[in-house]
Amino acid sequence: MSERAPTAAAEFSATQELSVKDANKVAIGALIGTALEWYDFFLFSAAAALIFNVQYFTNENATAAALASFATFGVGLAARPIGGLIFGRMGDRIGRRRVLLITIVGIGIVTGLIGLLPTYAAIGFAAPALLVLMRILQGLFVGGEWSGAMTLVVENAPLHLRARYAAIPQIGSPIGTILSSGGFFVMTLLFSQENFDSFGWRVPFLVAIPLLLVAVYIRSRLEESPVFRQLEESGEVSKSPIRTTFTESWKQIIVGMAAALLGVGGFYLVTAFCVWYGVNILGYDDSLLLLGSMVAAAVEIFVLLWGGMLGARYGASRVILWGGVASAVVSVPAFLLFESGQPVLVVIAMTLAVGTLSLPYAASGTVMTGLFPANTRYTGVGMSQNAAGMISGFIPLLATGFVASAGDHWWPAAAMLAFLSLFTAFAGLVAPRLSVDLPGFKH
Repeated sequence: MSERAPTAAAEFSATQELSVKDANKVAIGALIGTALEWYDFFLFSAAAALIFNVQYFTNENATAAALASFATFGVGLAARPIGGLIFGRMGDRIGRRRVLLITIVGIGIVTGLIGLLPTYAAIGFAAPALLVLMRILQGLFVGGEWSGAMTLVVENAPLHLRARYAAIPQIGSPIGTILSSGGFFVMTLLFSQENFDSFGWRVPFLVAIPLLLVAVYIRSRLEESPVFRQLEESGEVSKSPIRTTFTESWKQIIVGMAAALLGVGGFYLVTAFCVWYGVNILGYDDSLLLLGSMVAAAVEIFVLLWGGMLGARYGASRVILWGGVASAVVSVPAFLLFESGQPVLVVIAMTLAVGTLSLPYAASGTVMTGLFPANTRYTGVGMSQNAAGMISGFIPLLATGFVASAGDHWWPAAAMLAFLSLFTAFAGLVAPRLSVDLPGFKH
């Protein structure tokens, strides 16, 4: 491809003097941002089931009820790819660091505003309308946050250690899961049901404001990507990153989406779908499944770190390939354990499935950033990741439909997990031949 050779040369030149100390600093700043990002995003999902359906939408109002479903599931997912395009283009034109400050401020402010919104009882239909608007804005900012954080981390790391550092922003997802679920759990302990419904639920949203101040302080002290600075100095900054990415890197977008699909969609399948299936079909207590989700998320943190080390040693594409194969192998045993009815085995099942699919997730950022040349990387990674996120949002719905058509048997869900796993494994197989050639970087 026409722009790959000169930008690869500029990138190689810019990364020769990078130190582990500087890489650690950038990785920590990115992790704090992605943890806040996923905390805010998952917080909304949890509140949709606990609060929004009562405080902002009423069964008597059919329009409001329809808006509830659309706002909770559709709008946030649909807005993410748009946000990826908007902020991806900005990141490839004006720099990664500036855009990441914009996205993190946007996410924190929107989440805080949700905690201040009047309810349906106070202002009527304007309440759910404002809630939908907040979700749209949240989705837009989230769409540009992850891809920017990943790009900045990778471009500030020594070439031979990129896989190790690219796994660090991924830890933001399980941290966000633990904090959002734990936040509501603590509020239910501190407040009576009446006080929780009245104002206690707002506290986790308002906590986003002080967290935002910490994130902004840390990110404001980060330096711009040396790779982007080199592109500016050599005049290689892309004038049309969106058009260039679509015309010259469309194959890479598909492969990048496939590389990320298991880590995102598989996680939704093992958590969101399994929670529904366990409660409504198997009759499990919801607290057991909440515990399983939190234990799985805690274990995921260590698996992500391990996957990053494996990627640095053997190559990120190999981790995706063999991690996807391993996830396919455990899909049926995991669902068998989940159906056992034994609480310990249920938690082990969720942990086993999430832990296995987290190996490809740990390496997906490395593979995605390696697929695109530096001058369109922010845009390309954003397109790939957000396409995977948008598709993944429908996976629990599809699993529910397939399971229902099979007489509420679990095997269609296990088959879906195996398919997602092998699809992602295939991406690991073909990614190296489509990636930018950088000496010292193990694809």
